[in-house]
Amino acid sequence: MADLAPNSPDLRLARRPETGRMPQGSEREQRLRELWESLPGWRGWLATVDHKRIGLRYIVTAFVFLIVGGVEALIMRIQLAQPNSHLLSPEQYNQLFTMHGITMIFLYALPVLSGFSNYLWPLVLGARDMAFPRLNALSYWVFLFAGLFLYASFPLGQAPDAGWFNYVPLASLEYDTGPNIDVYALGMVLLGISTTVGSVNFVITLLRMRAPGMSIDRLPILVWGTLTASAANLLAIPSVSLAFLMLWLDRQFGTHFFDVGNAGRPMLWQHLFWMFGHPWVYVVVLPAMGIVSDALPTFCRRPLVGYTPVAISTVATMMIGFVVWIHHMFATGISPLALSFFGVASTLISVPSAVVVFAWIATIWLGRPVYRVPFLFFAGFVLLFVIGGVSGVMTAAVPFDWQLTDTYFVVAHLHYVLLGINVFPVIGGIYYWFPKFTGKMTSEPLGKLSFWISFIGFNLGFFPMHISGLLGMPRRIYTYPADMGWNTTNMITTIGSFVLAVGILIFLIDIAISLRRGKPAGDNPWDAASLEWSVSSPPPSYNFAVVPVVASRNPLWEARIEEGAHSTLDEGFLLDHGREALGTTSLDARPDIILRTPSDSYAPLLLGISSALLFVAMLLHAWIATGVMVVACGVSIVVWLWPERLLIQREPDAVEDAGASHE
Repeated sequence: MADLAPNSPDLRLARRPETGRMPQGSEREQRLRELWESLPGWRGWLATVDHKRIGLRYIVTAFVFLIVGGVEALIMRIQLAQPNSHLLSPEQYNQLFTMHGITMIFLYALPVLSGFSNYLWPLVLGARDMAFPRLNALSYWVFLFAGLFLYASFPLGQAPDAGWFNYVPLASLEYDTGPNIDVYALGMVLLGISTTVGSVNFVITLLRMRAPGMSIDRLPILVWGTLTASAANLLAIPSVSLAFLMLWLDRQFGTHFFDVGNAGRPMLWQHLFWMFGHPWVYVVVLPAMGIVSDALPTFCRRPLVGYTPVAISTVATMMIGFVVWIHHMFATGISPLALSFFGVASTLISVPSAVVVFAWIATIWLGRPVYRVPFLFFAGFVLLFVIGGVSGVMTAAVPFDWQLTDTYFVVAHLHYVLLGINVFPVIGGIYYWFPKFTGKMTSEPLGKLSFWISFIGFNLGFFPMHISGLLGMPRRIYTYPADMGWNTTNMITTIGSFVLAVGILIFLIDIAISLRRGKPAGDNPWDAASLEWSVSSPPPSYNFAVVPVVASRNPLWEARIEEGAHSTLDEGFLLDHGREALGTTSLDARPDIILRTPSDSYAPLLLGISSALLFVAMLLHAWIATGVMVVACGVSIVVWLWPERLLIQREPDAVEDAGASHE
């Protein structure tokens, strides 16, 4: 790695930065801290662009939505525990059922993973911040306001009520005359803005903000997972945003995109929705798999087995995920050729997933497992992943799917894939990185109690759904007769759901207690190998006092497992002329440019508020207010993009050399 040393003549930097060490507590380190810290009090809270604070906000907000969605699920399970129940009316059940799906899929599953990635990416990449800090803040604010926009309809009895899949013509104006569907359509377009700008930020950060030496083959698997998910979002979000915009136009302005009576195509809705919907499954799975792939080896005391196959499988899973959407439409009269092609593709996607599972099992088998709380959640996830994957492969068989489509078998598969494969890695990840987030440790006894109750409750609650589906219980029903044979399985499912809720509650209690009275954690309490554990807990505002130089995939384990690898973590570039970060080349991560990152700003918050109010005005048909909000959005963007002297980039070497030769 000598060619990447700070004094190398190959550096493409206009200004050759000073090199050396920056001891903690020194005058220079204190100056660096002042440059990067947010303002105190409410002003700093509203204006901050610190990726760590934004990441924690994502996690906390997503968990609030998880609790709300969980309460909705428990109410529905009480309704379905016994036959002929009338706790909820059909209209109330439809709204509850729809908001539960929207909440869990769009307001929890992806945002919580975005929180992890926002917090961890700069730390594991050896960077000081995300590529676009203000865009990062905007992504969170728009997500928050989109969630509030969707839930504001709930107390008014006008919540979305056509299912999270929102099929037409059920969602058309002919069958749903209220504002329910309009709320969903506009809310999803608003949420799509948040997801899109966040995805752009992740991709550019990966391409330009890695530590010197962190080449593509040294990236953590979490980075691979979030990168592929972000790329998928950029391709898939336009599809569903277009579908919801077209539906809103159908309902408000009399267009006929989906109106079969006027040459519209109801099937077009399903194609546009599932072209987004199935890649979205992997968007909320692959980053969770990345969490497990990076954290599990810590407790196995060895590196991940098969790093390269796992990274390739991550990318392959997402690529294949874009050609399997029609397995959601096997029962719609699709041509036999399409059935064959998409059935094969849906089966094929299990291959890269199996590669990753075998890598995890091999890592555990060949390692020396330490049975701490995070390890238990990760190991439990592996089992749930296998169960969810097997049921998915079963429904990839067209004849089997014909029999079980729109039954509770599909509901069981959905929960194993989206809830089991997301919640368990997320809780395990919180336990794993909680010392880094807070500088405190959690309780091992409470954590283990939470795991076992959650694991038992989850399987007790959702596995019987497979049996209900095999017995013919259809999805989306709010009650059922007593003589259908579903009584026992539904009662067991309801009991299991409440057991799972108790497990999650114990986890939340553990986190609350640990925040107040947790033992000091130290910088690296797990003896982990990745870069984030090389800085203090919690990390300083600037992340790294000097830019580290990376020589391996496991920089903190080099003395044990990496012969000849010597990462430099405490000596390097001293970038402290403002909020500075190092830009590197895309593939091999060679130092390329000194970047100036923007300071805190209210502009992302103002743009987020203006955008949310714009959609509120559109919902209310207040067209003058709509125009005003368009202007407000424009003003916010102008304020955001107004040139700042502190952000002026220095001229590259080529320009300087030309000037020198002219003289």
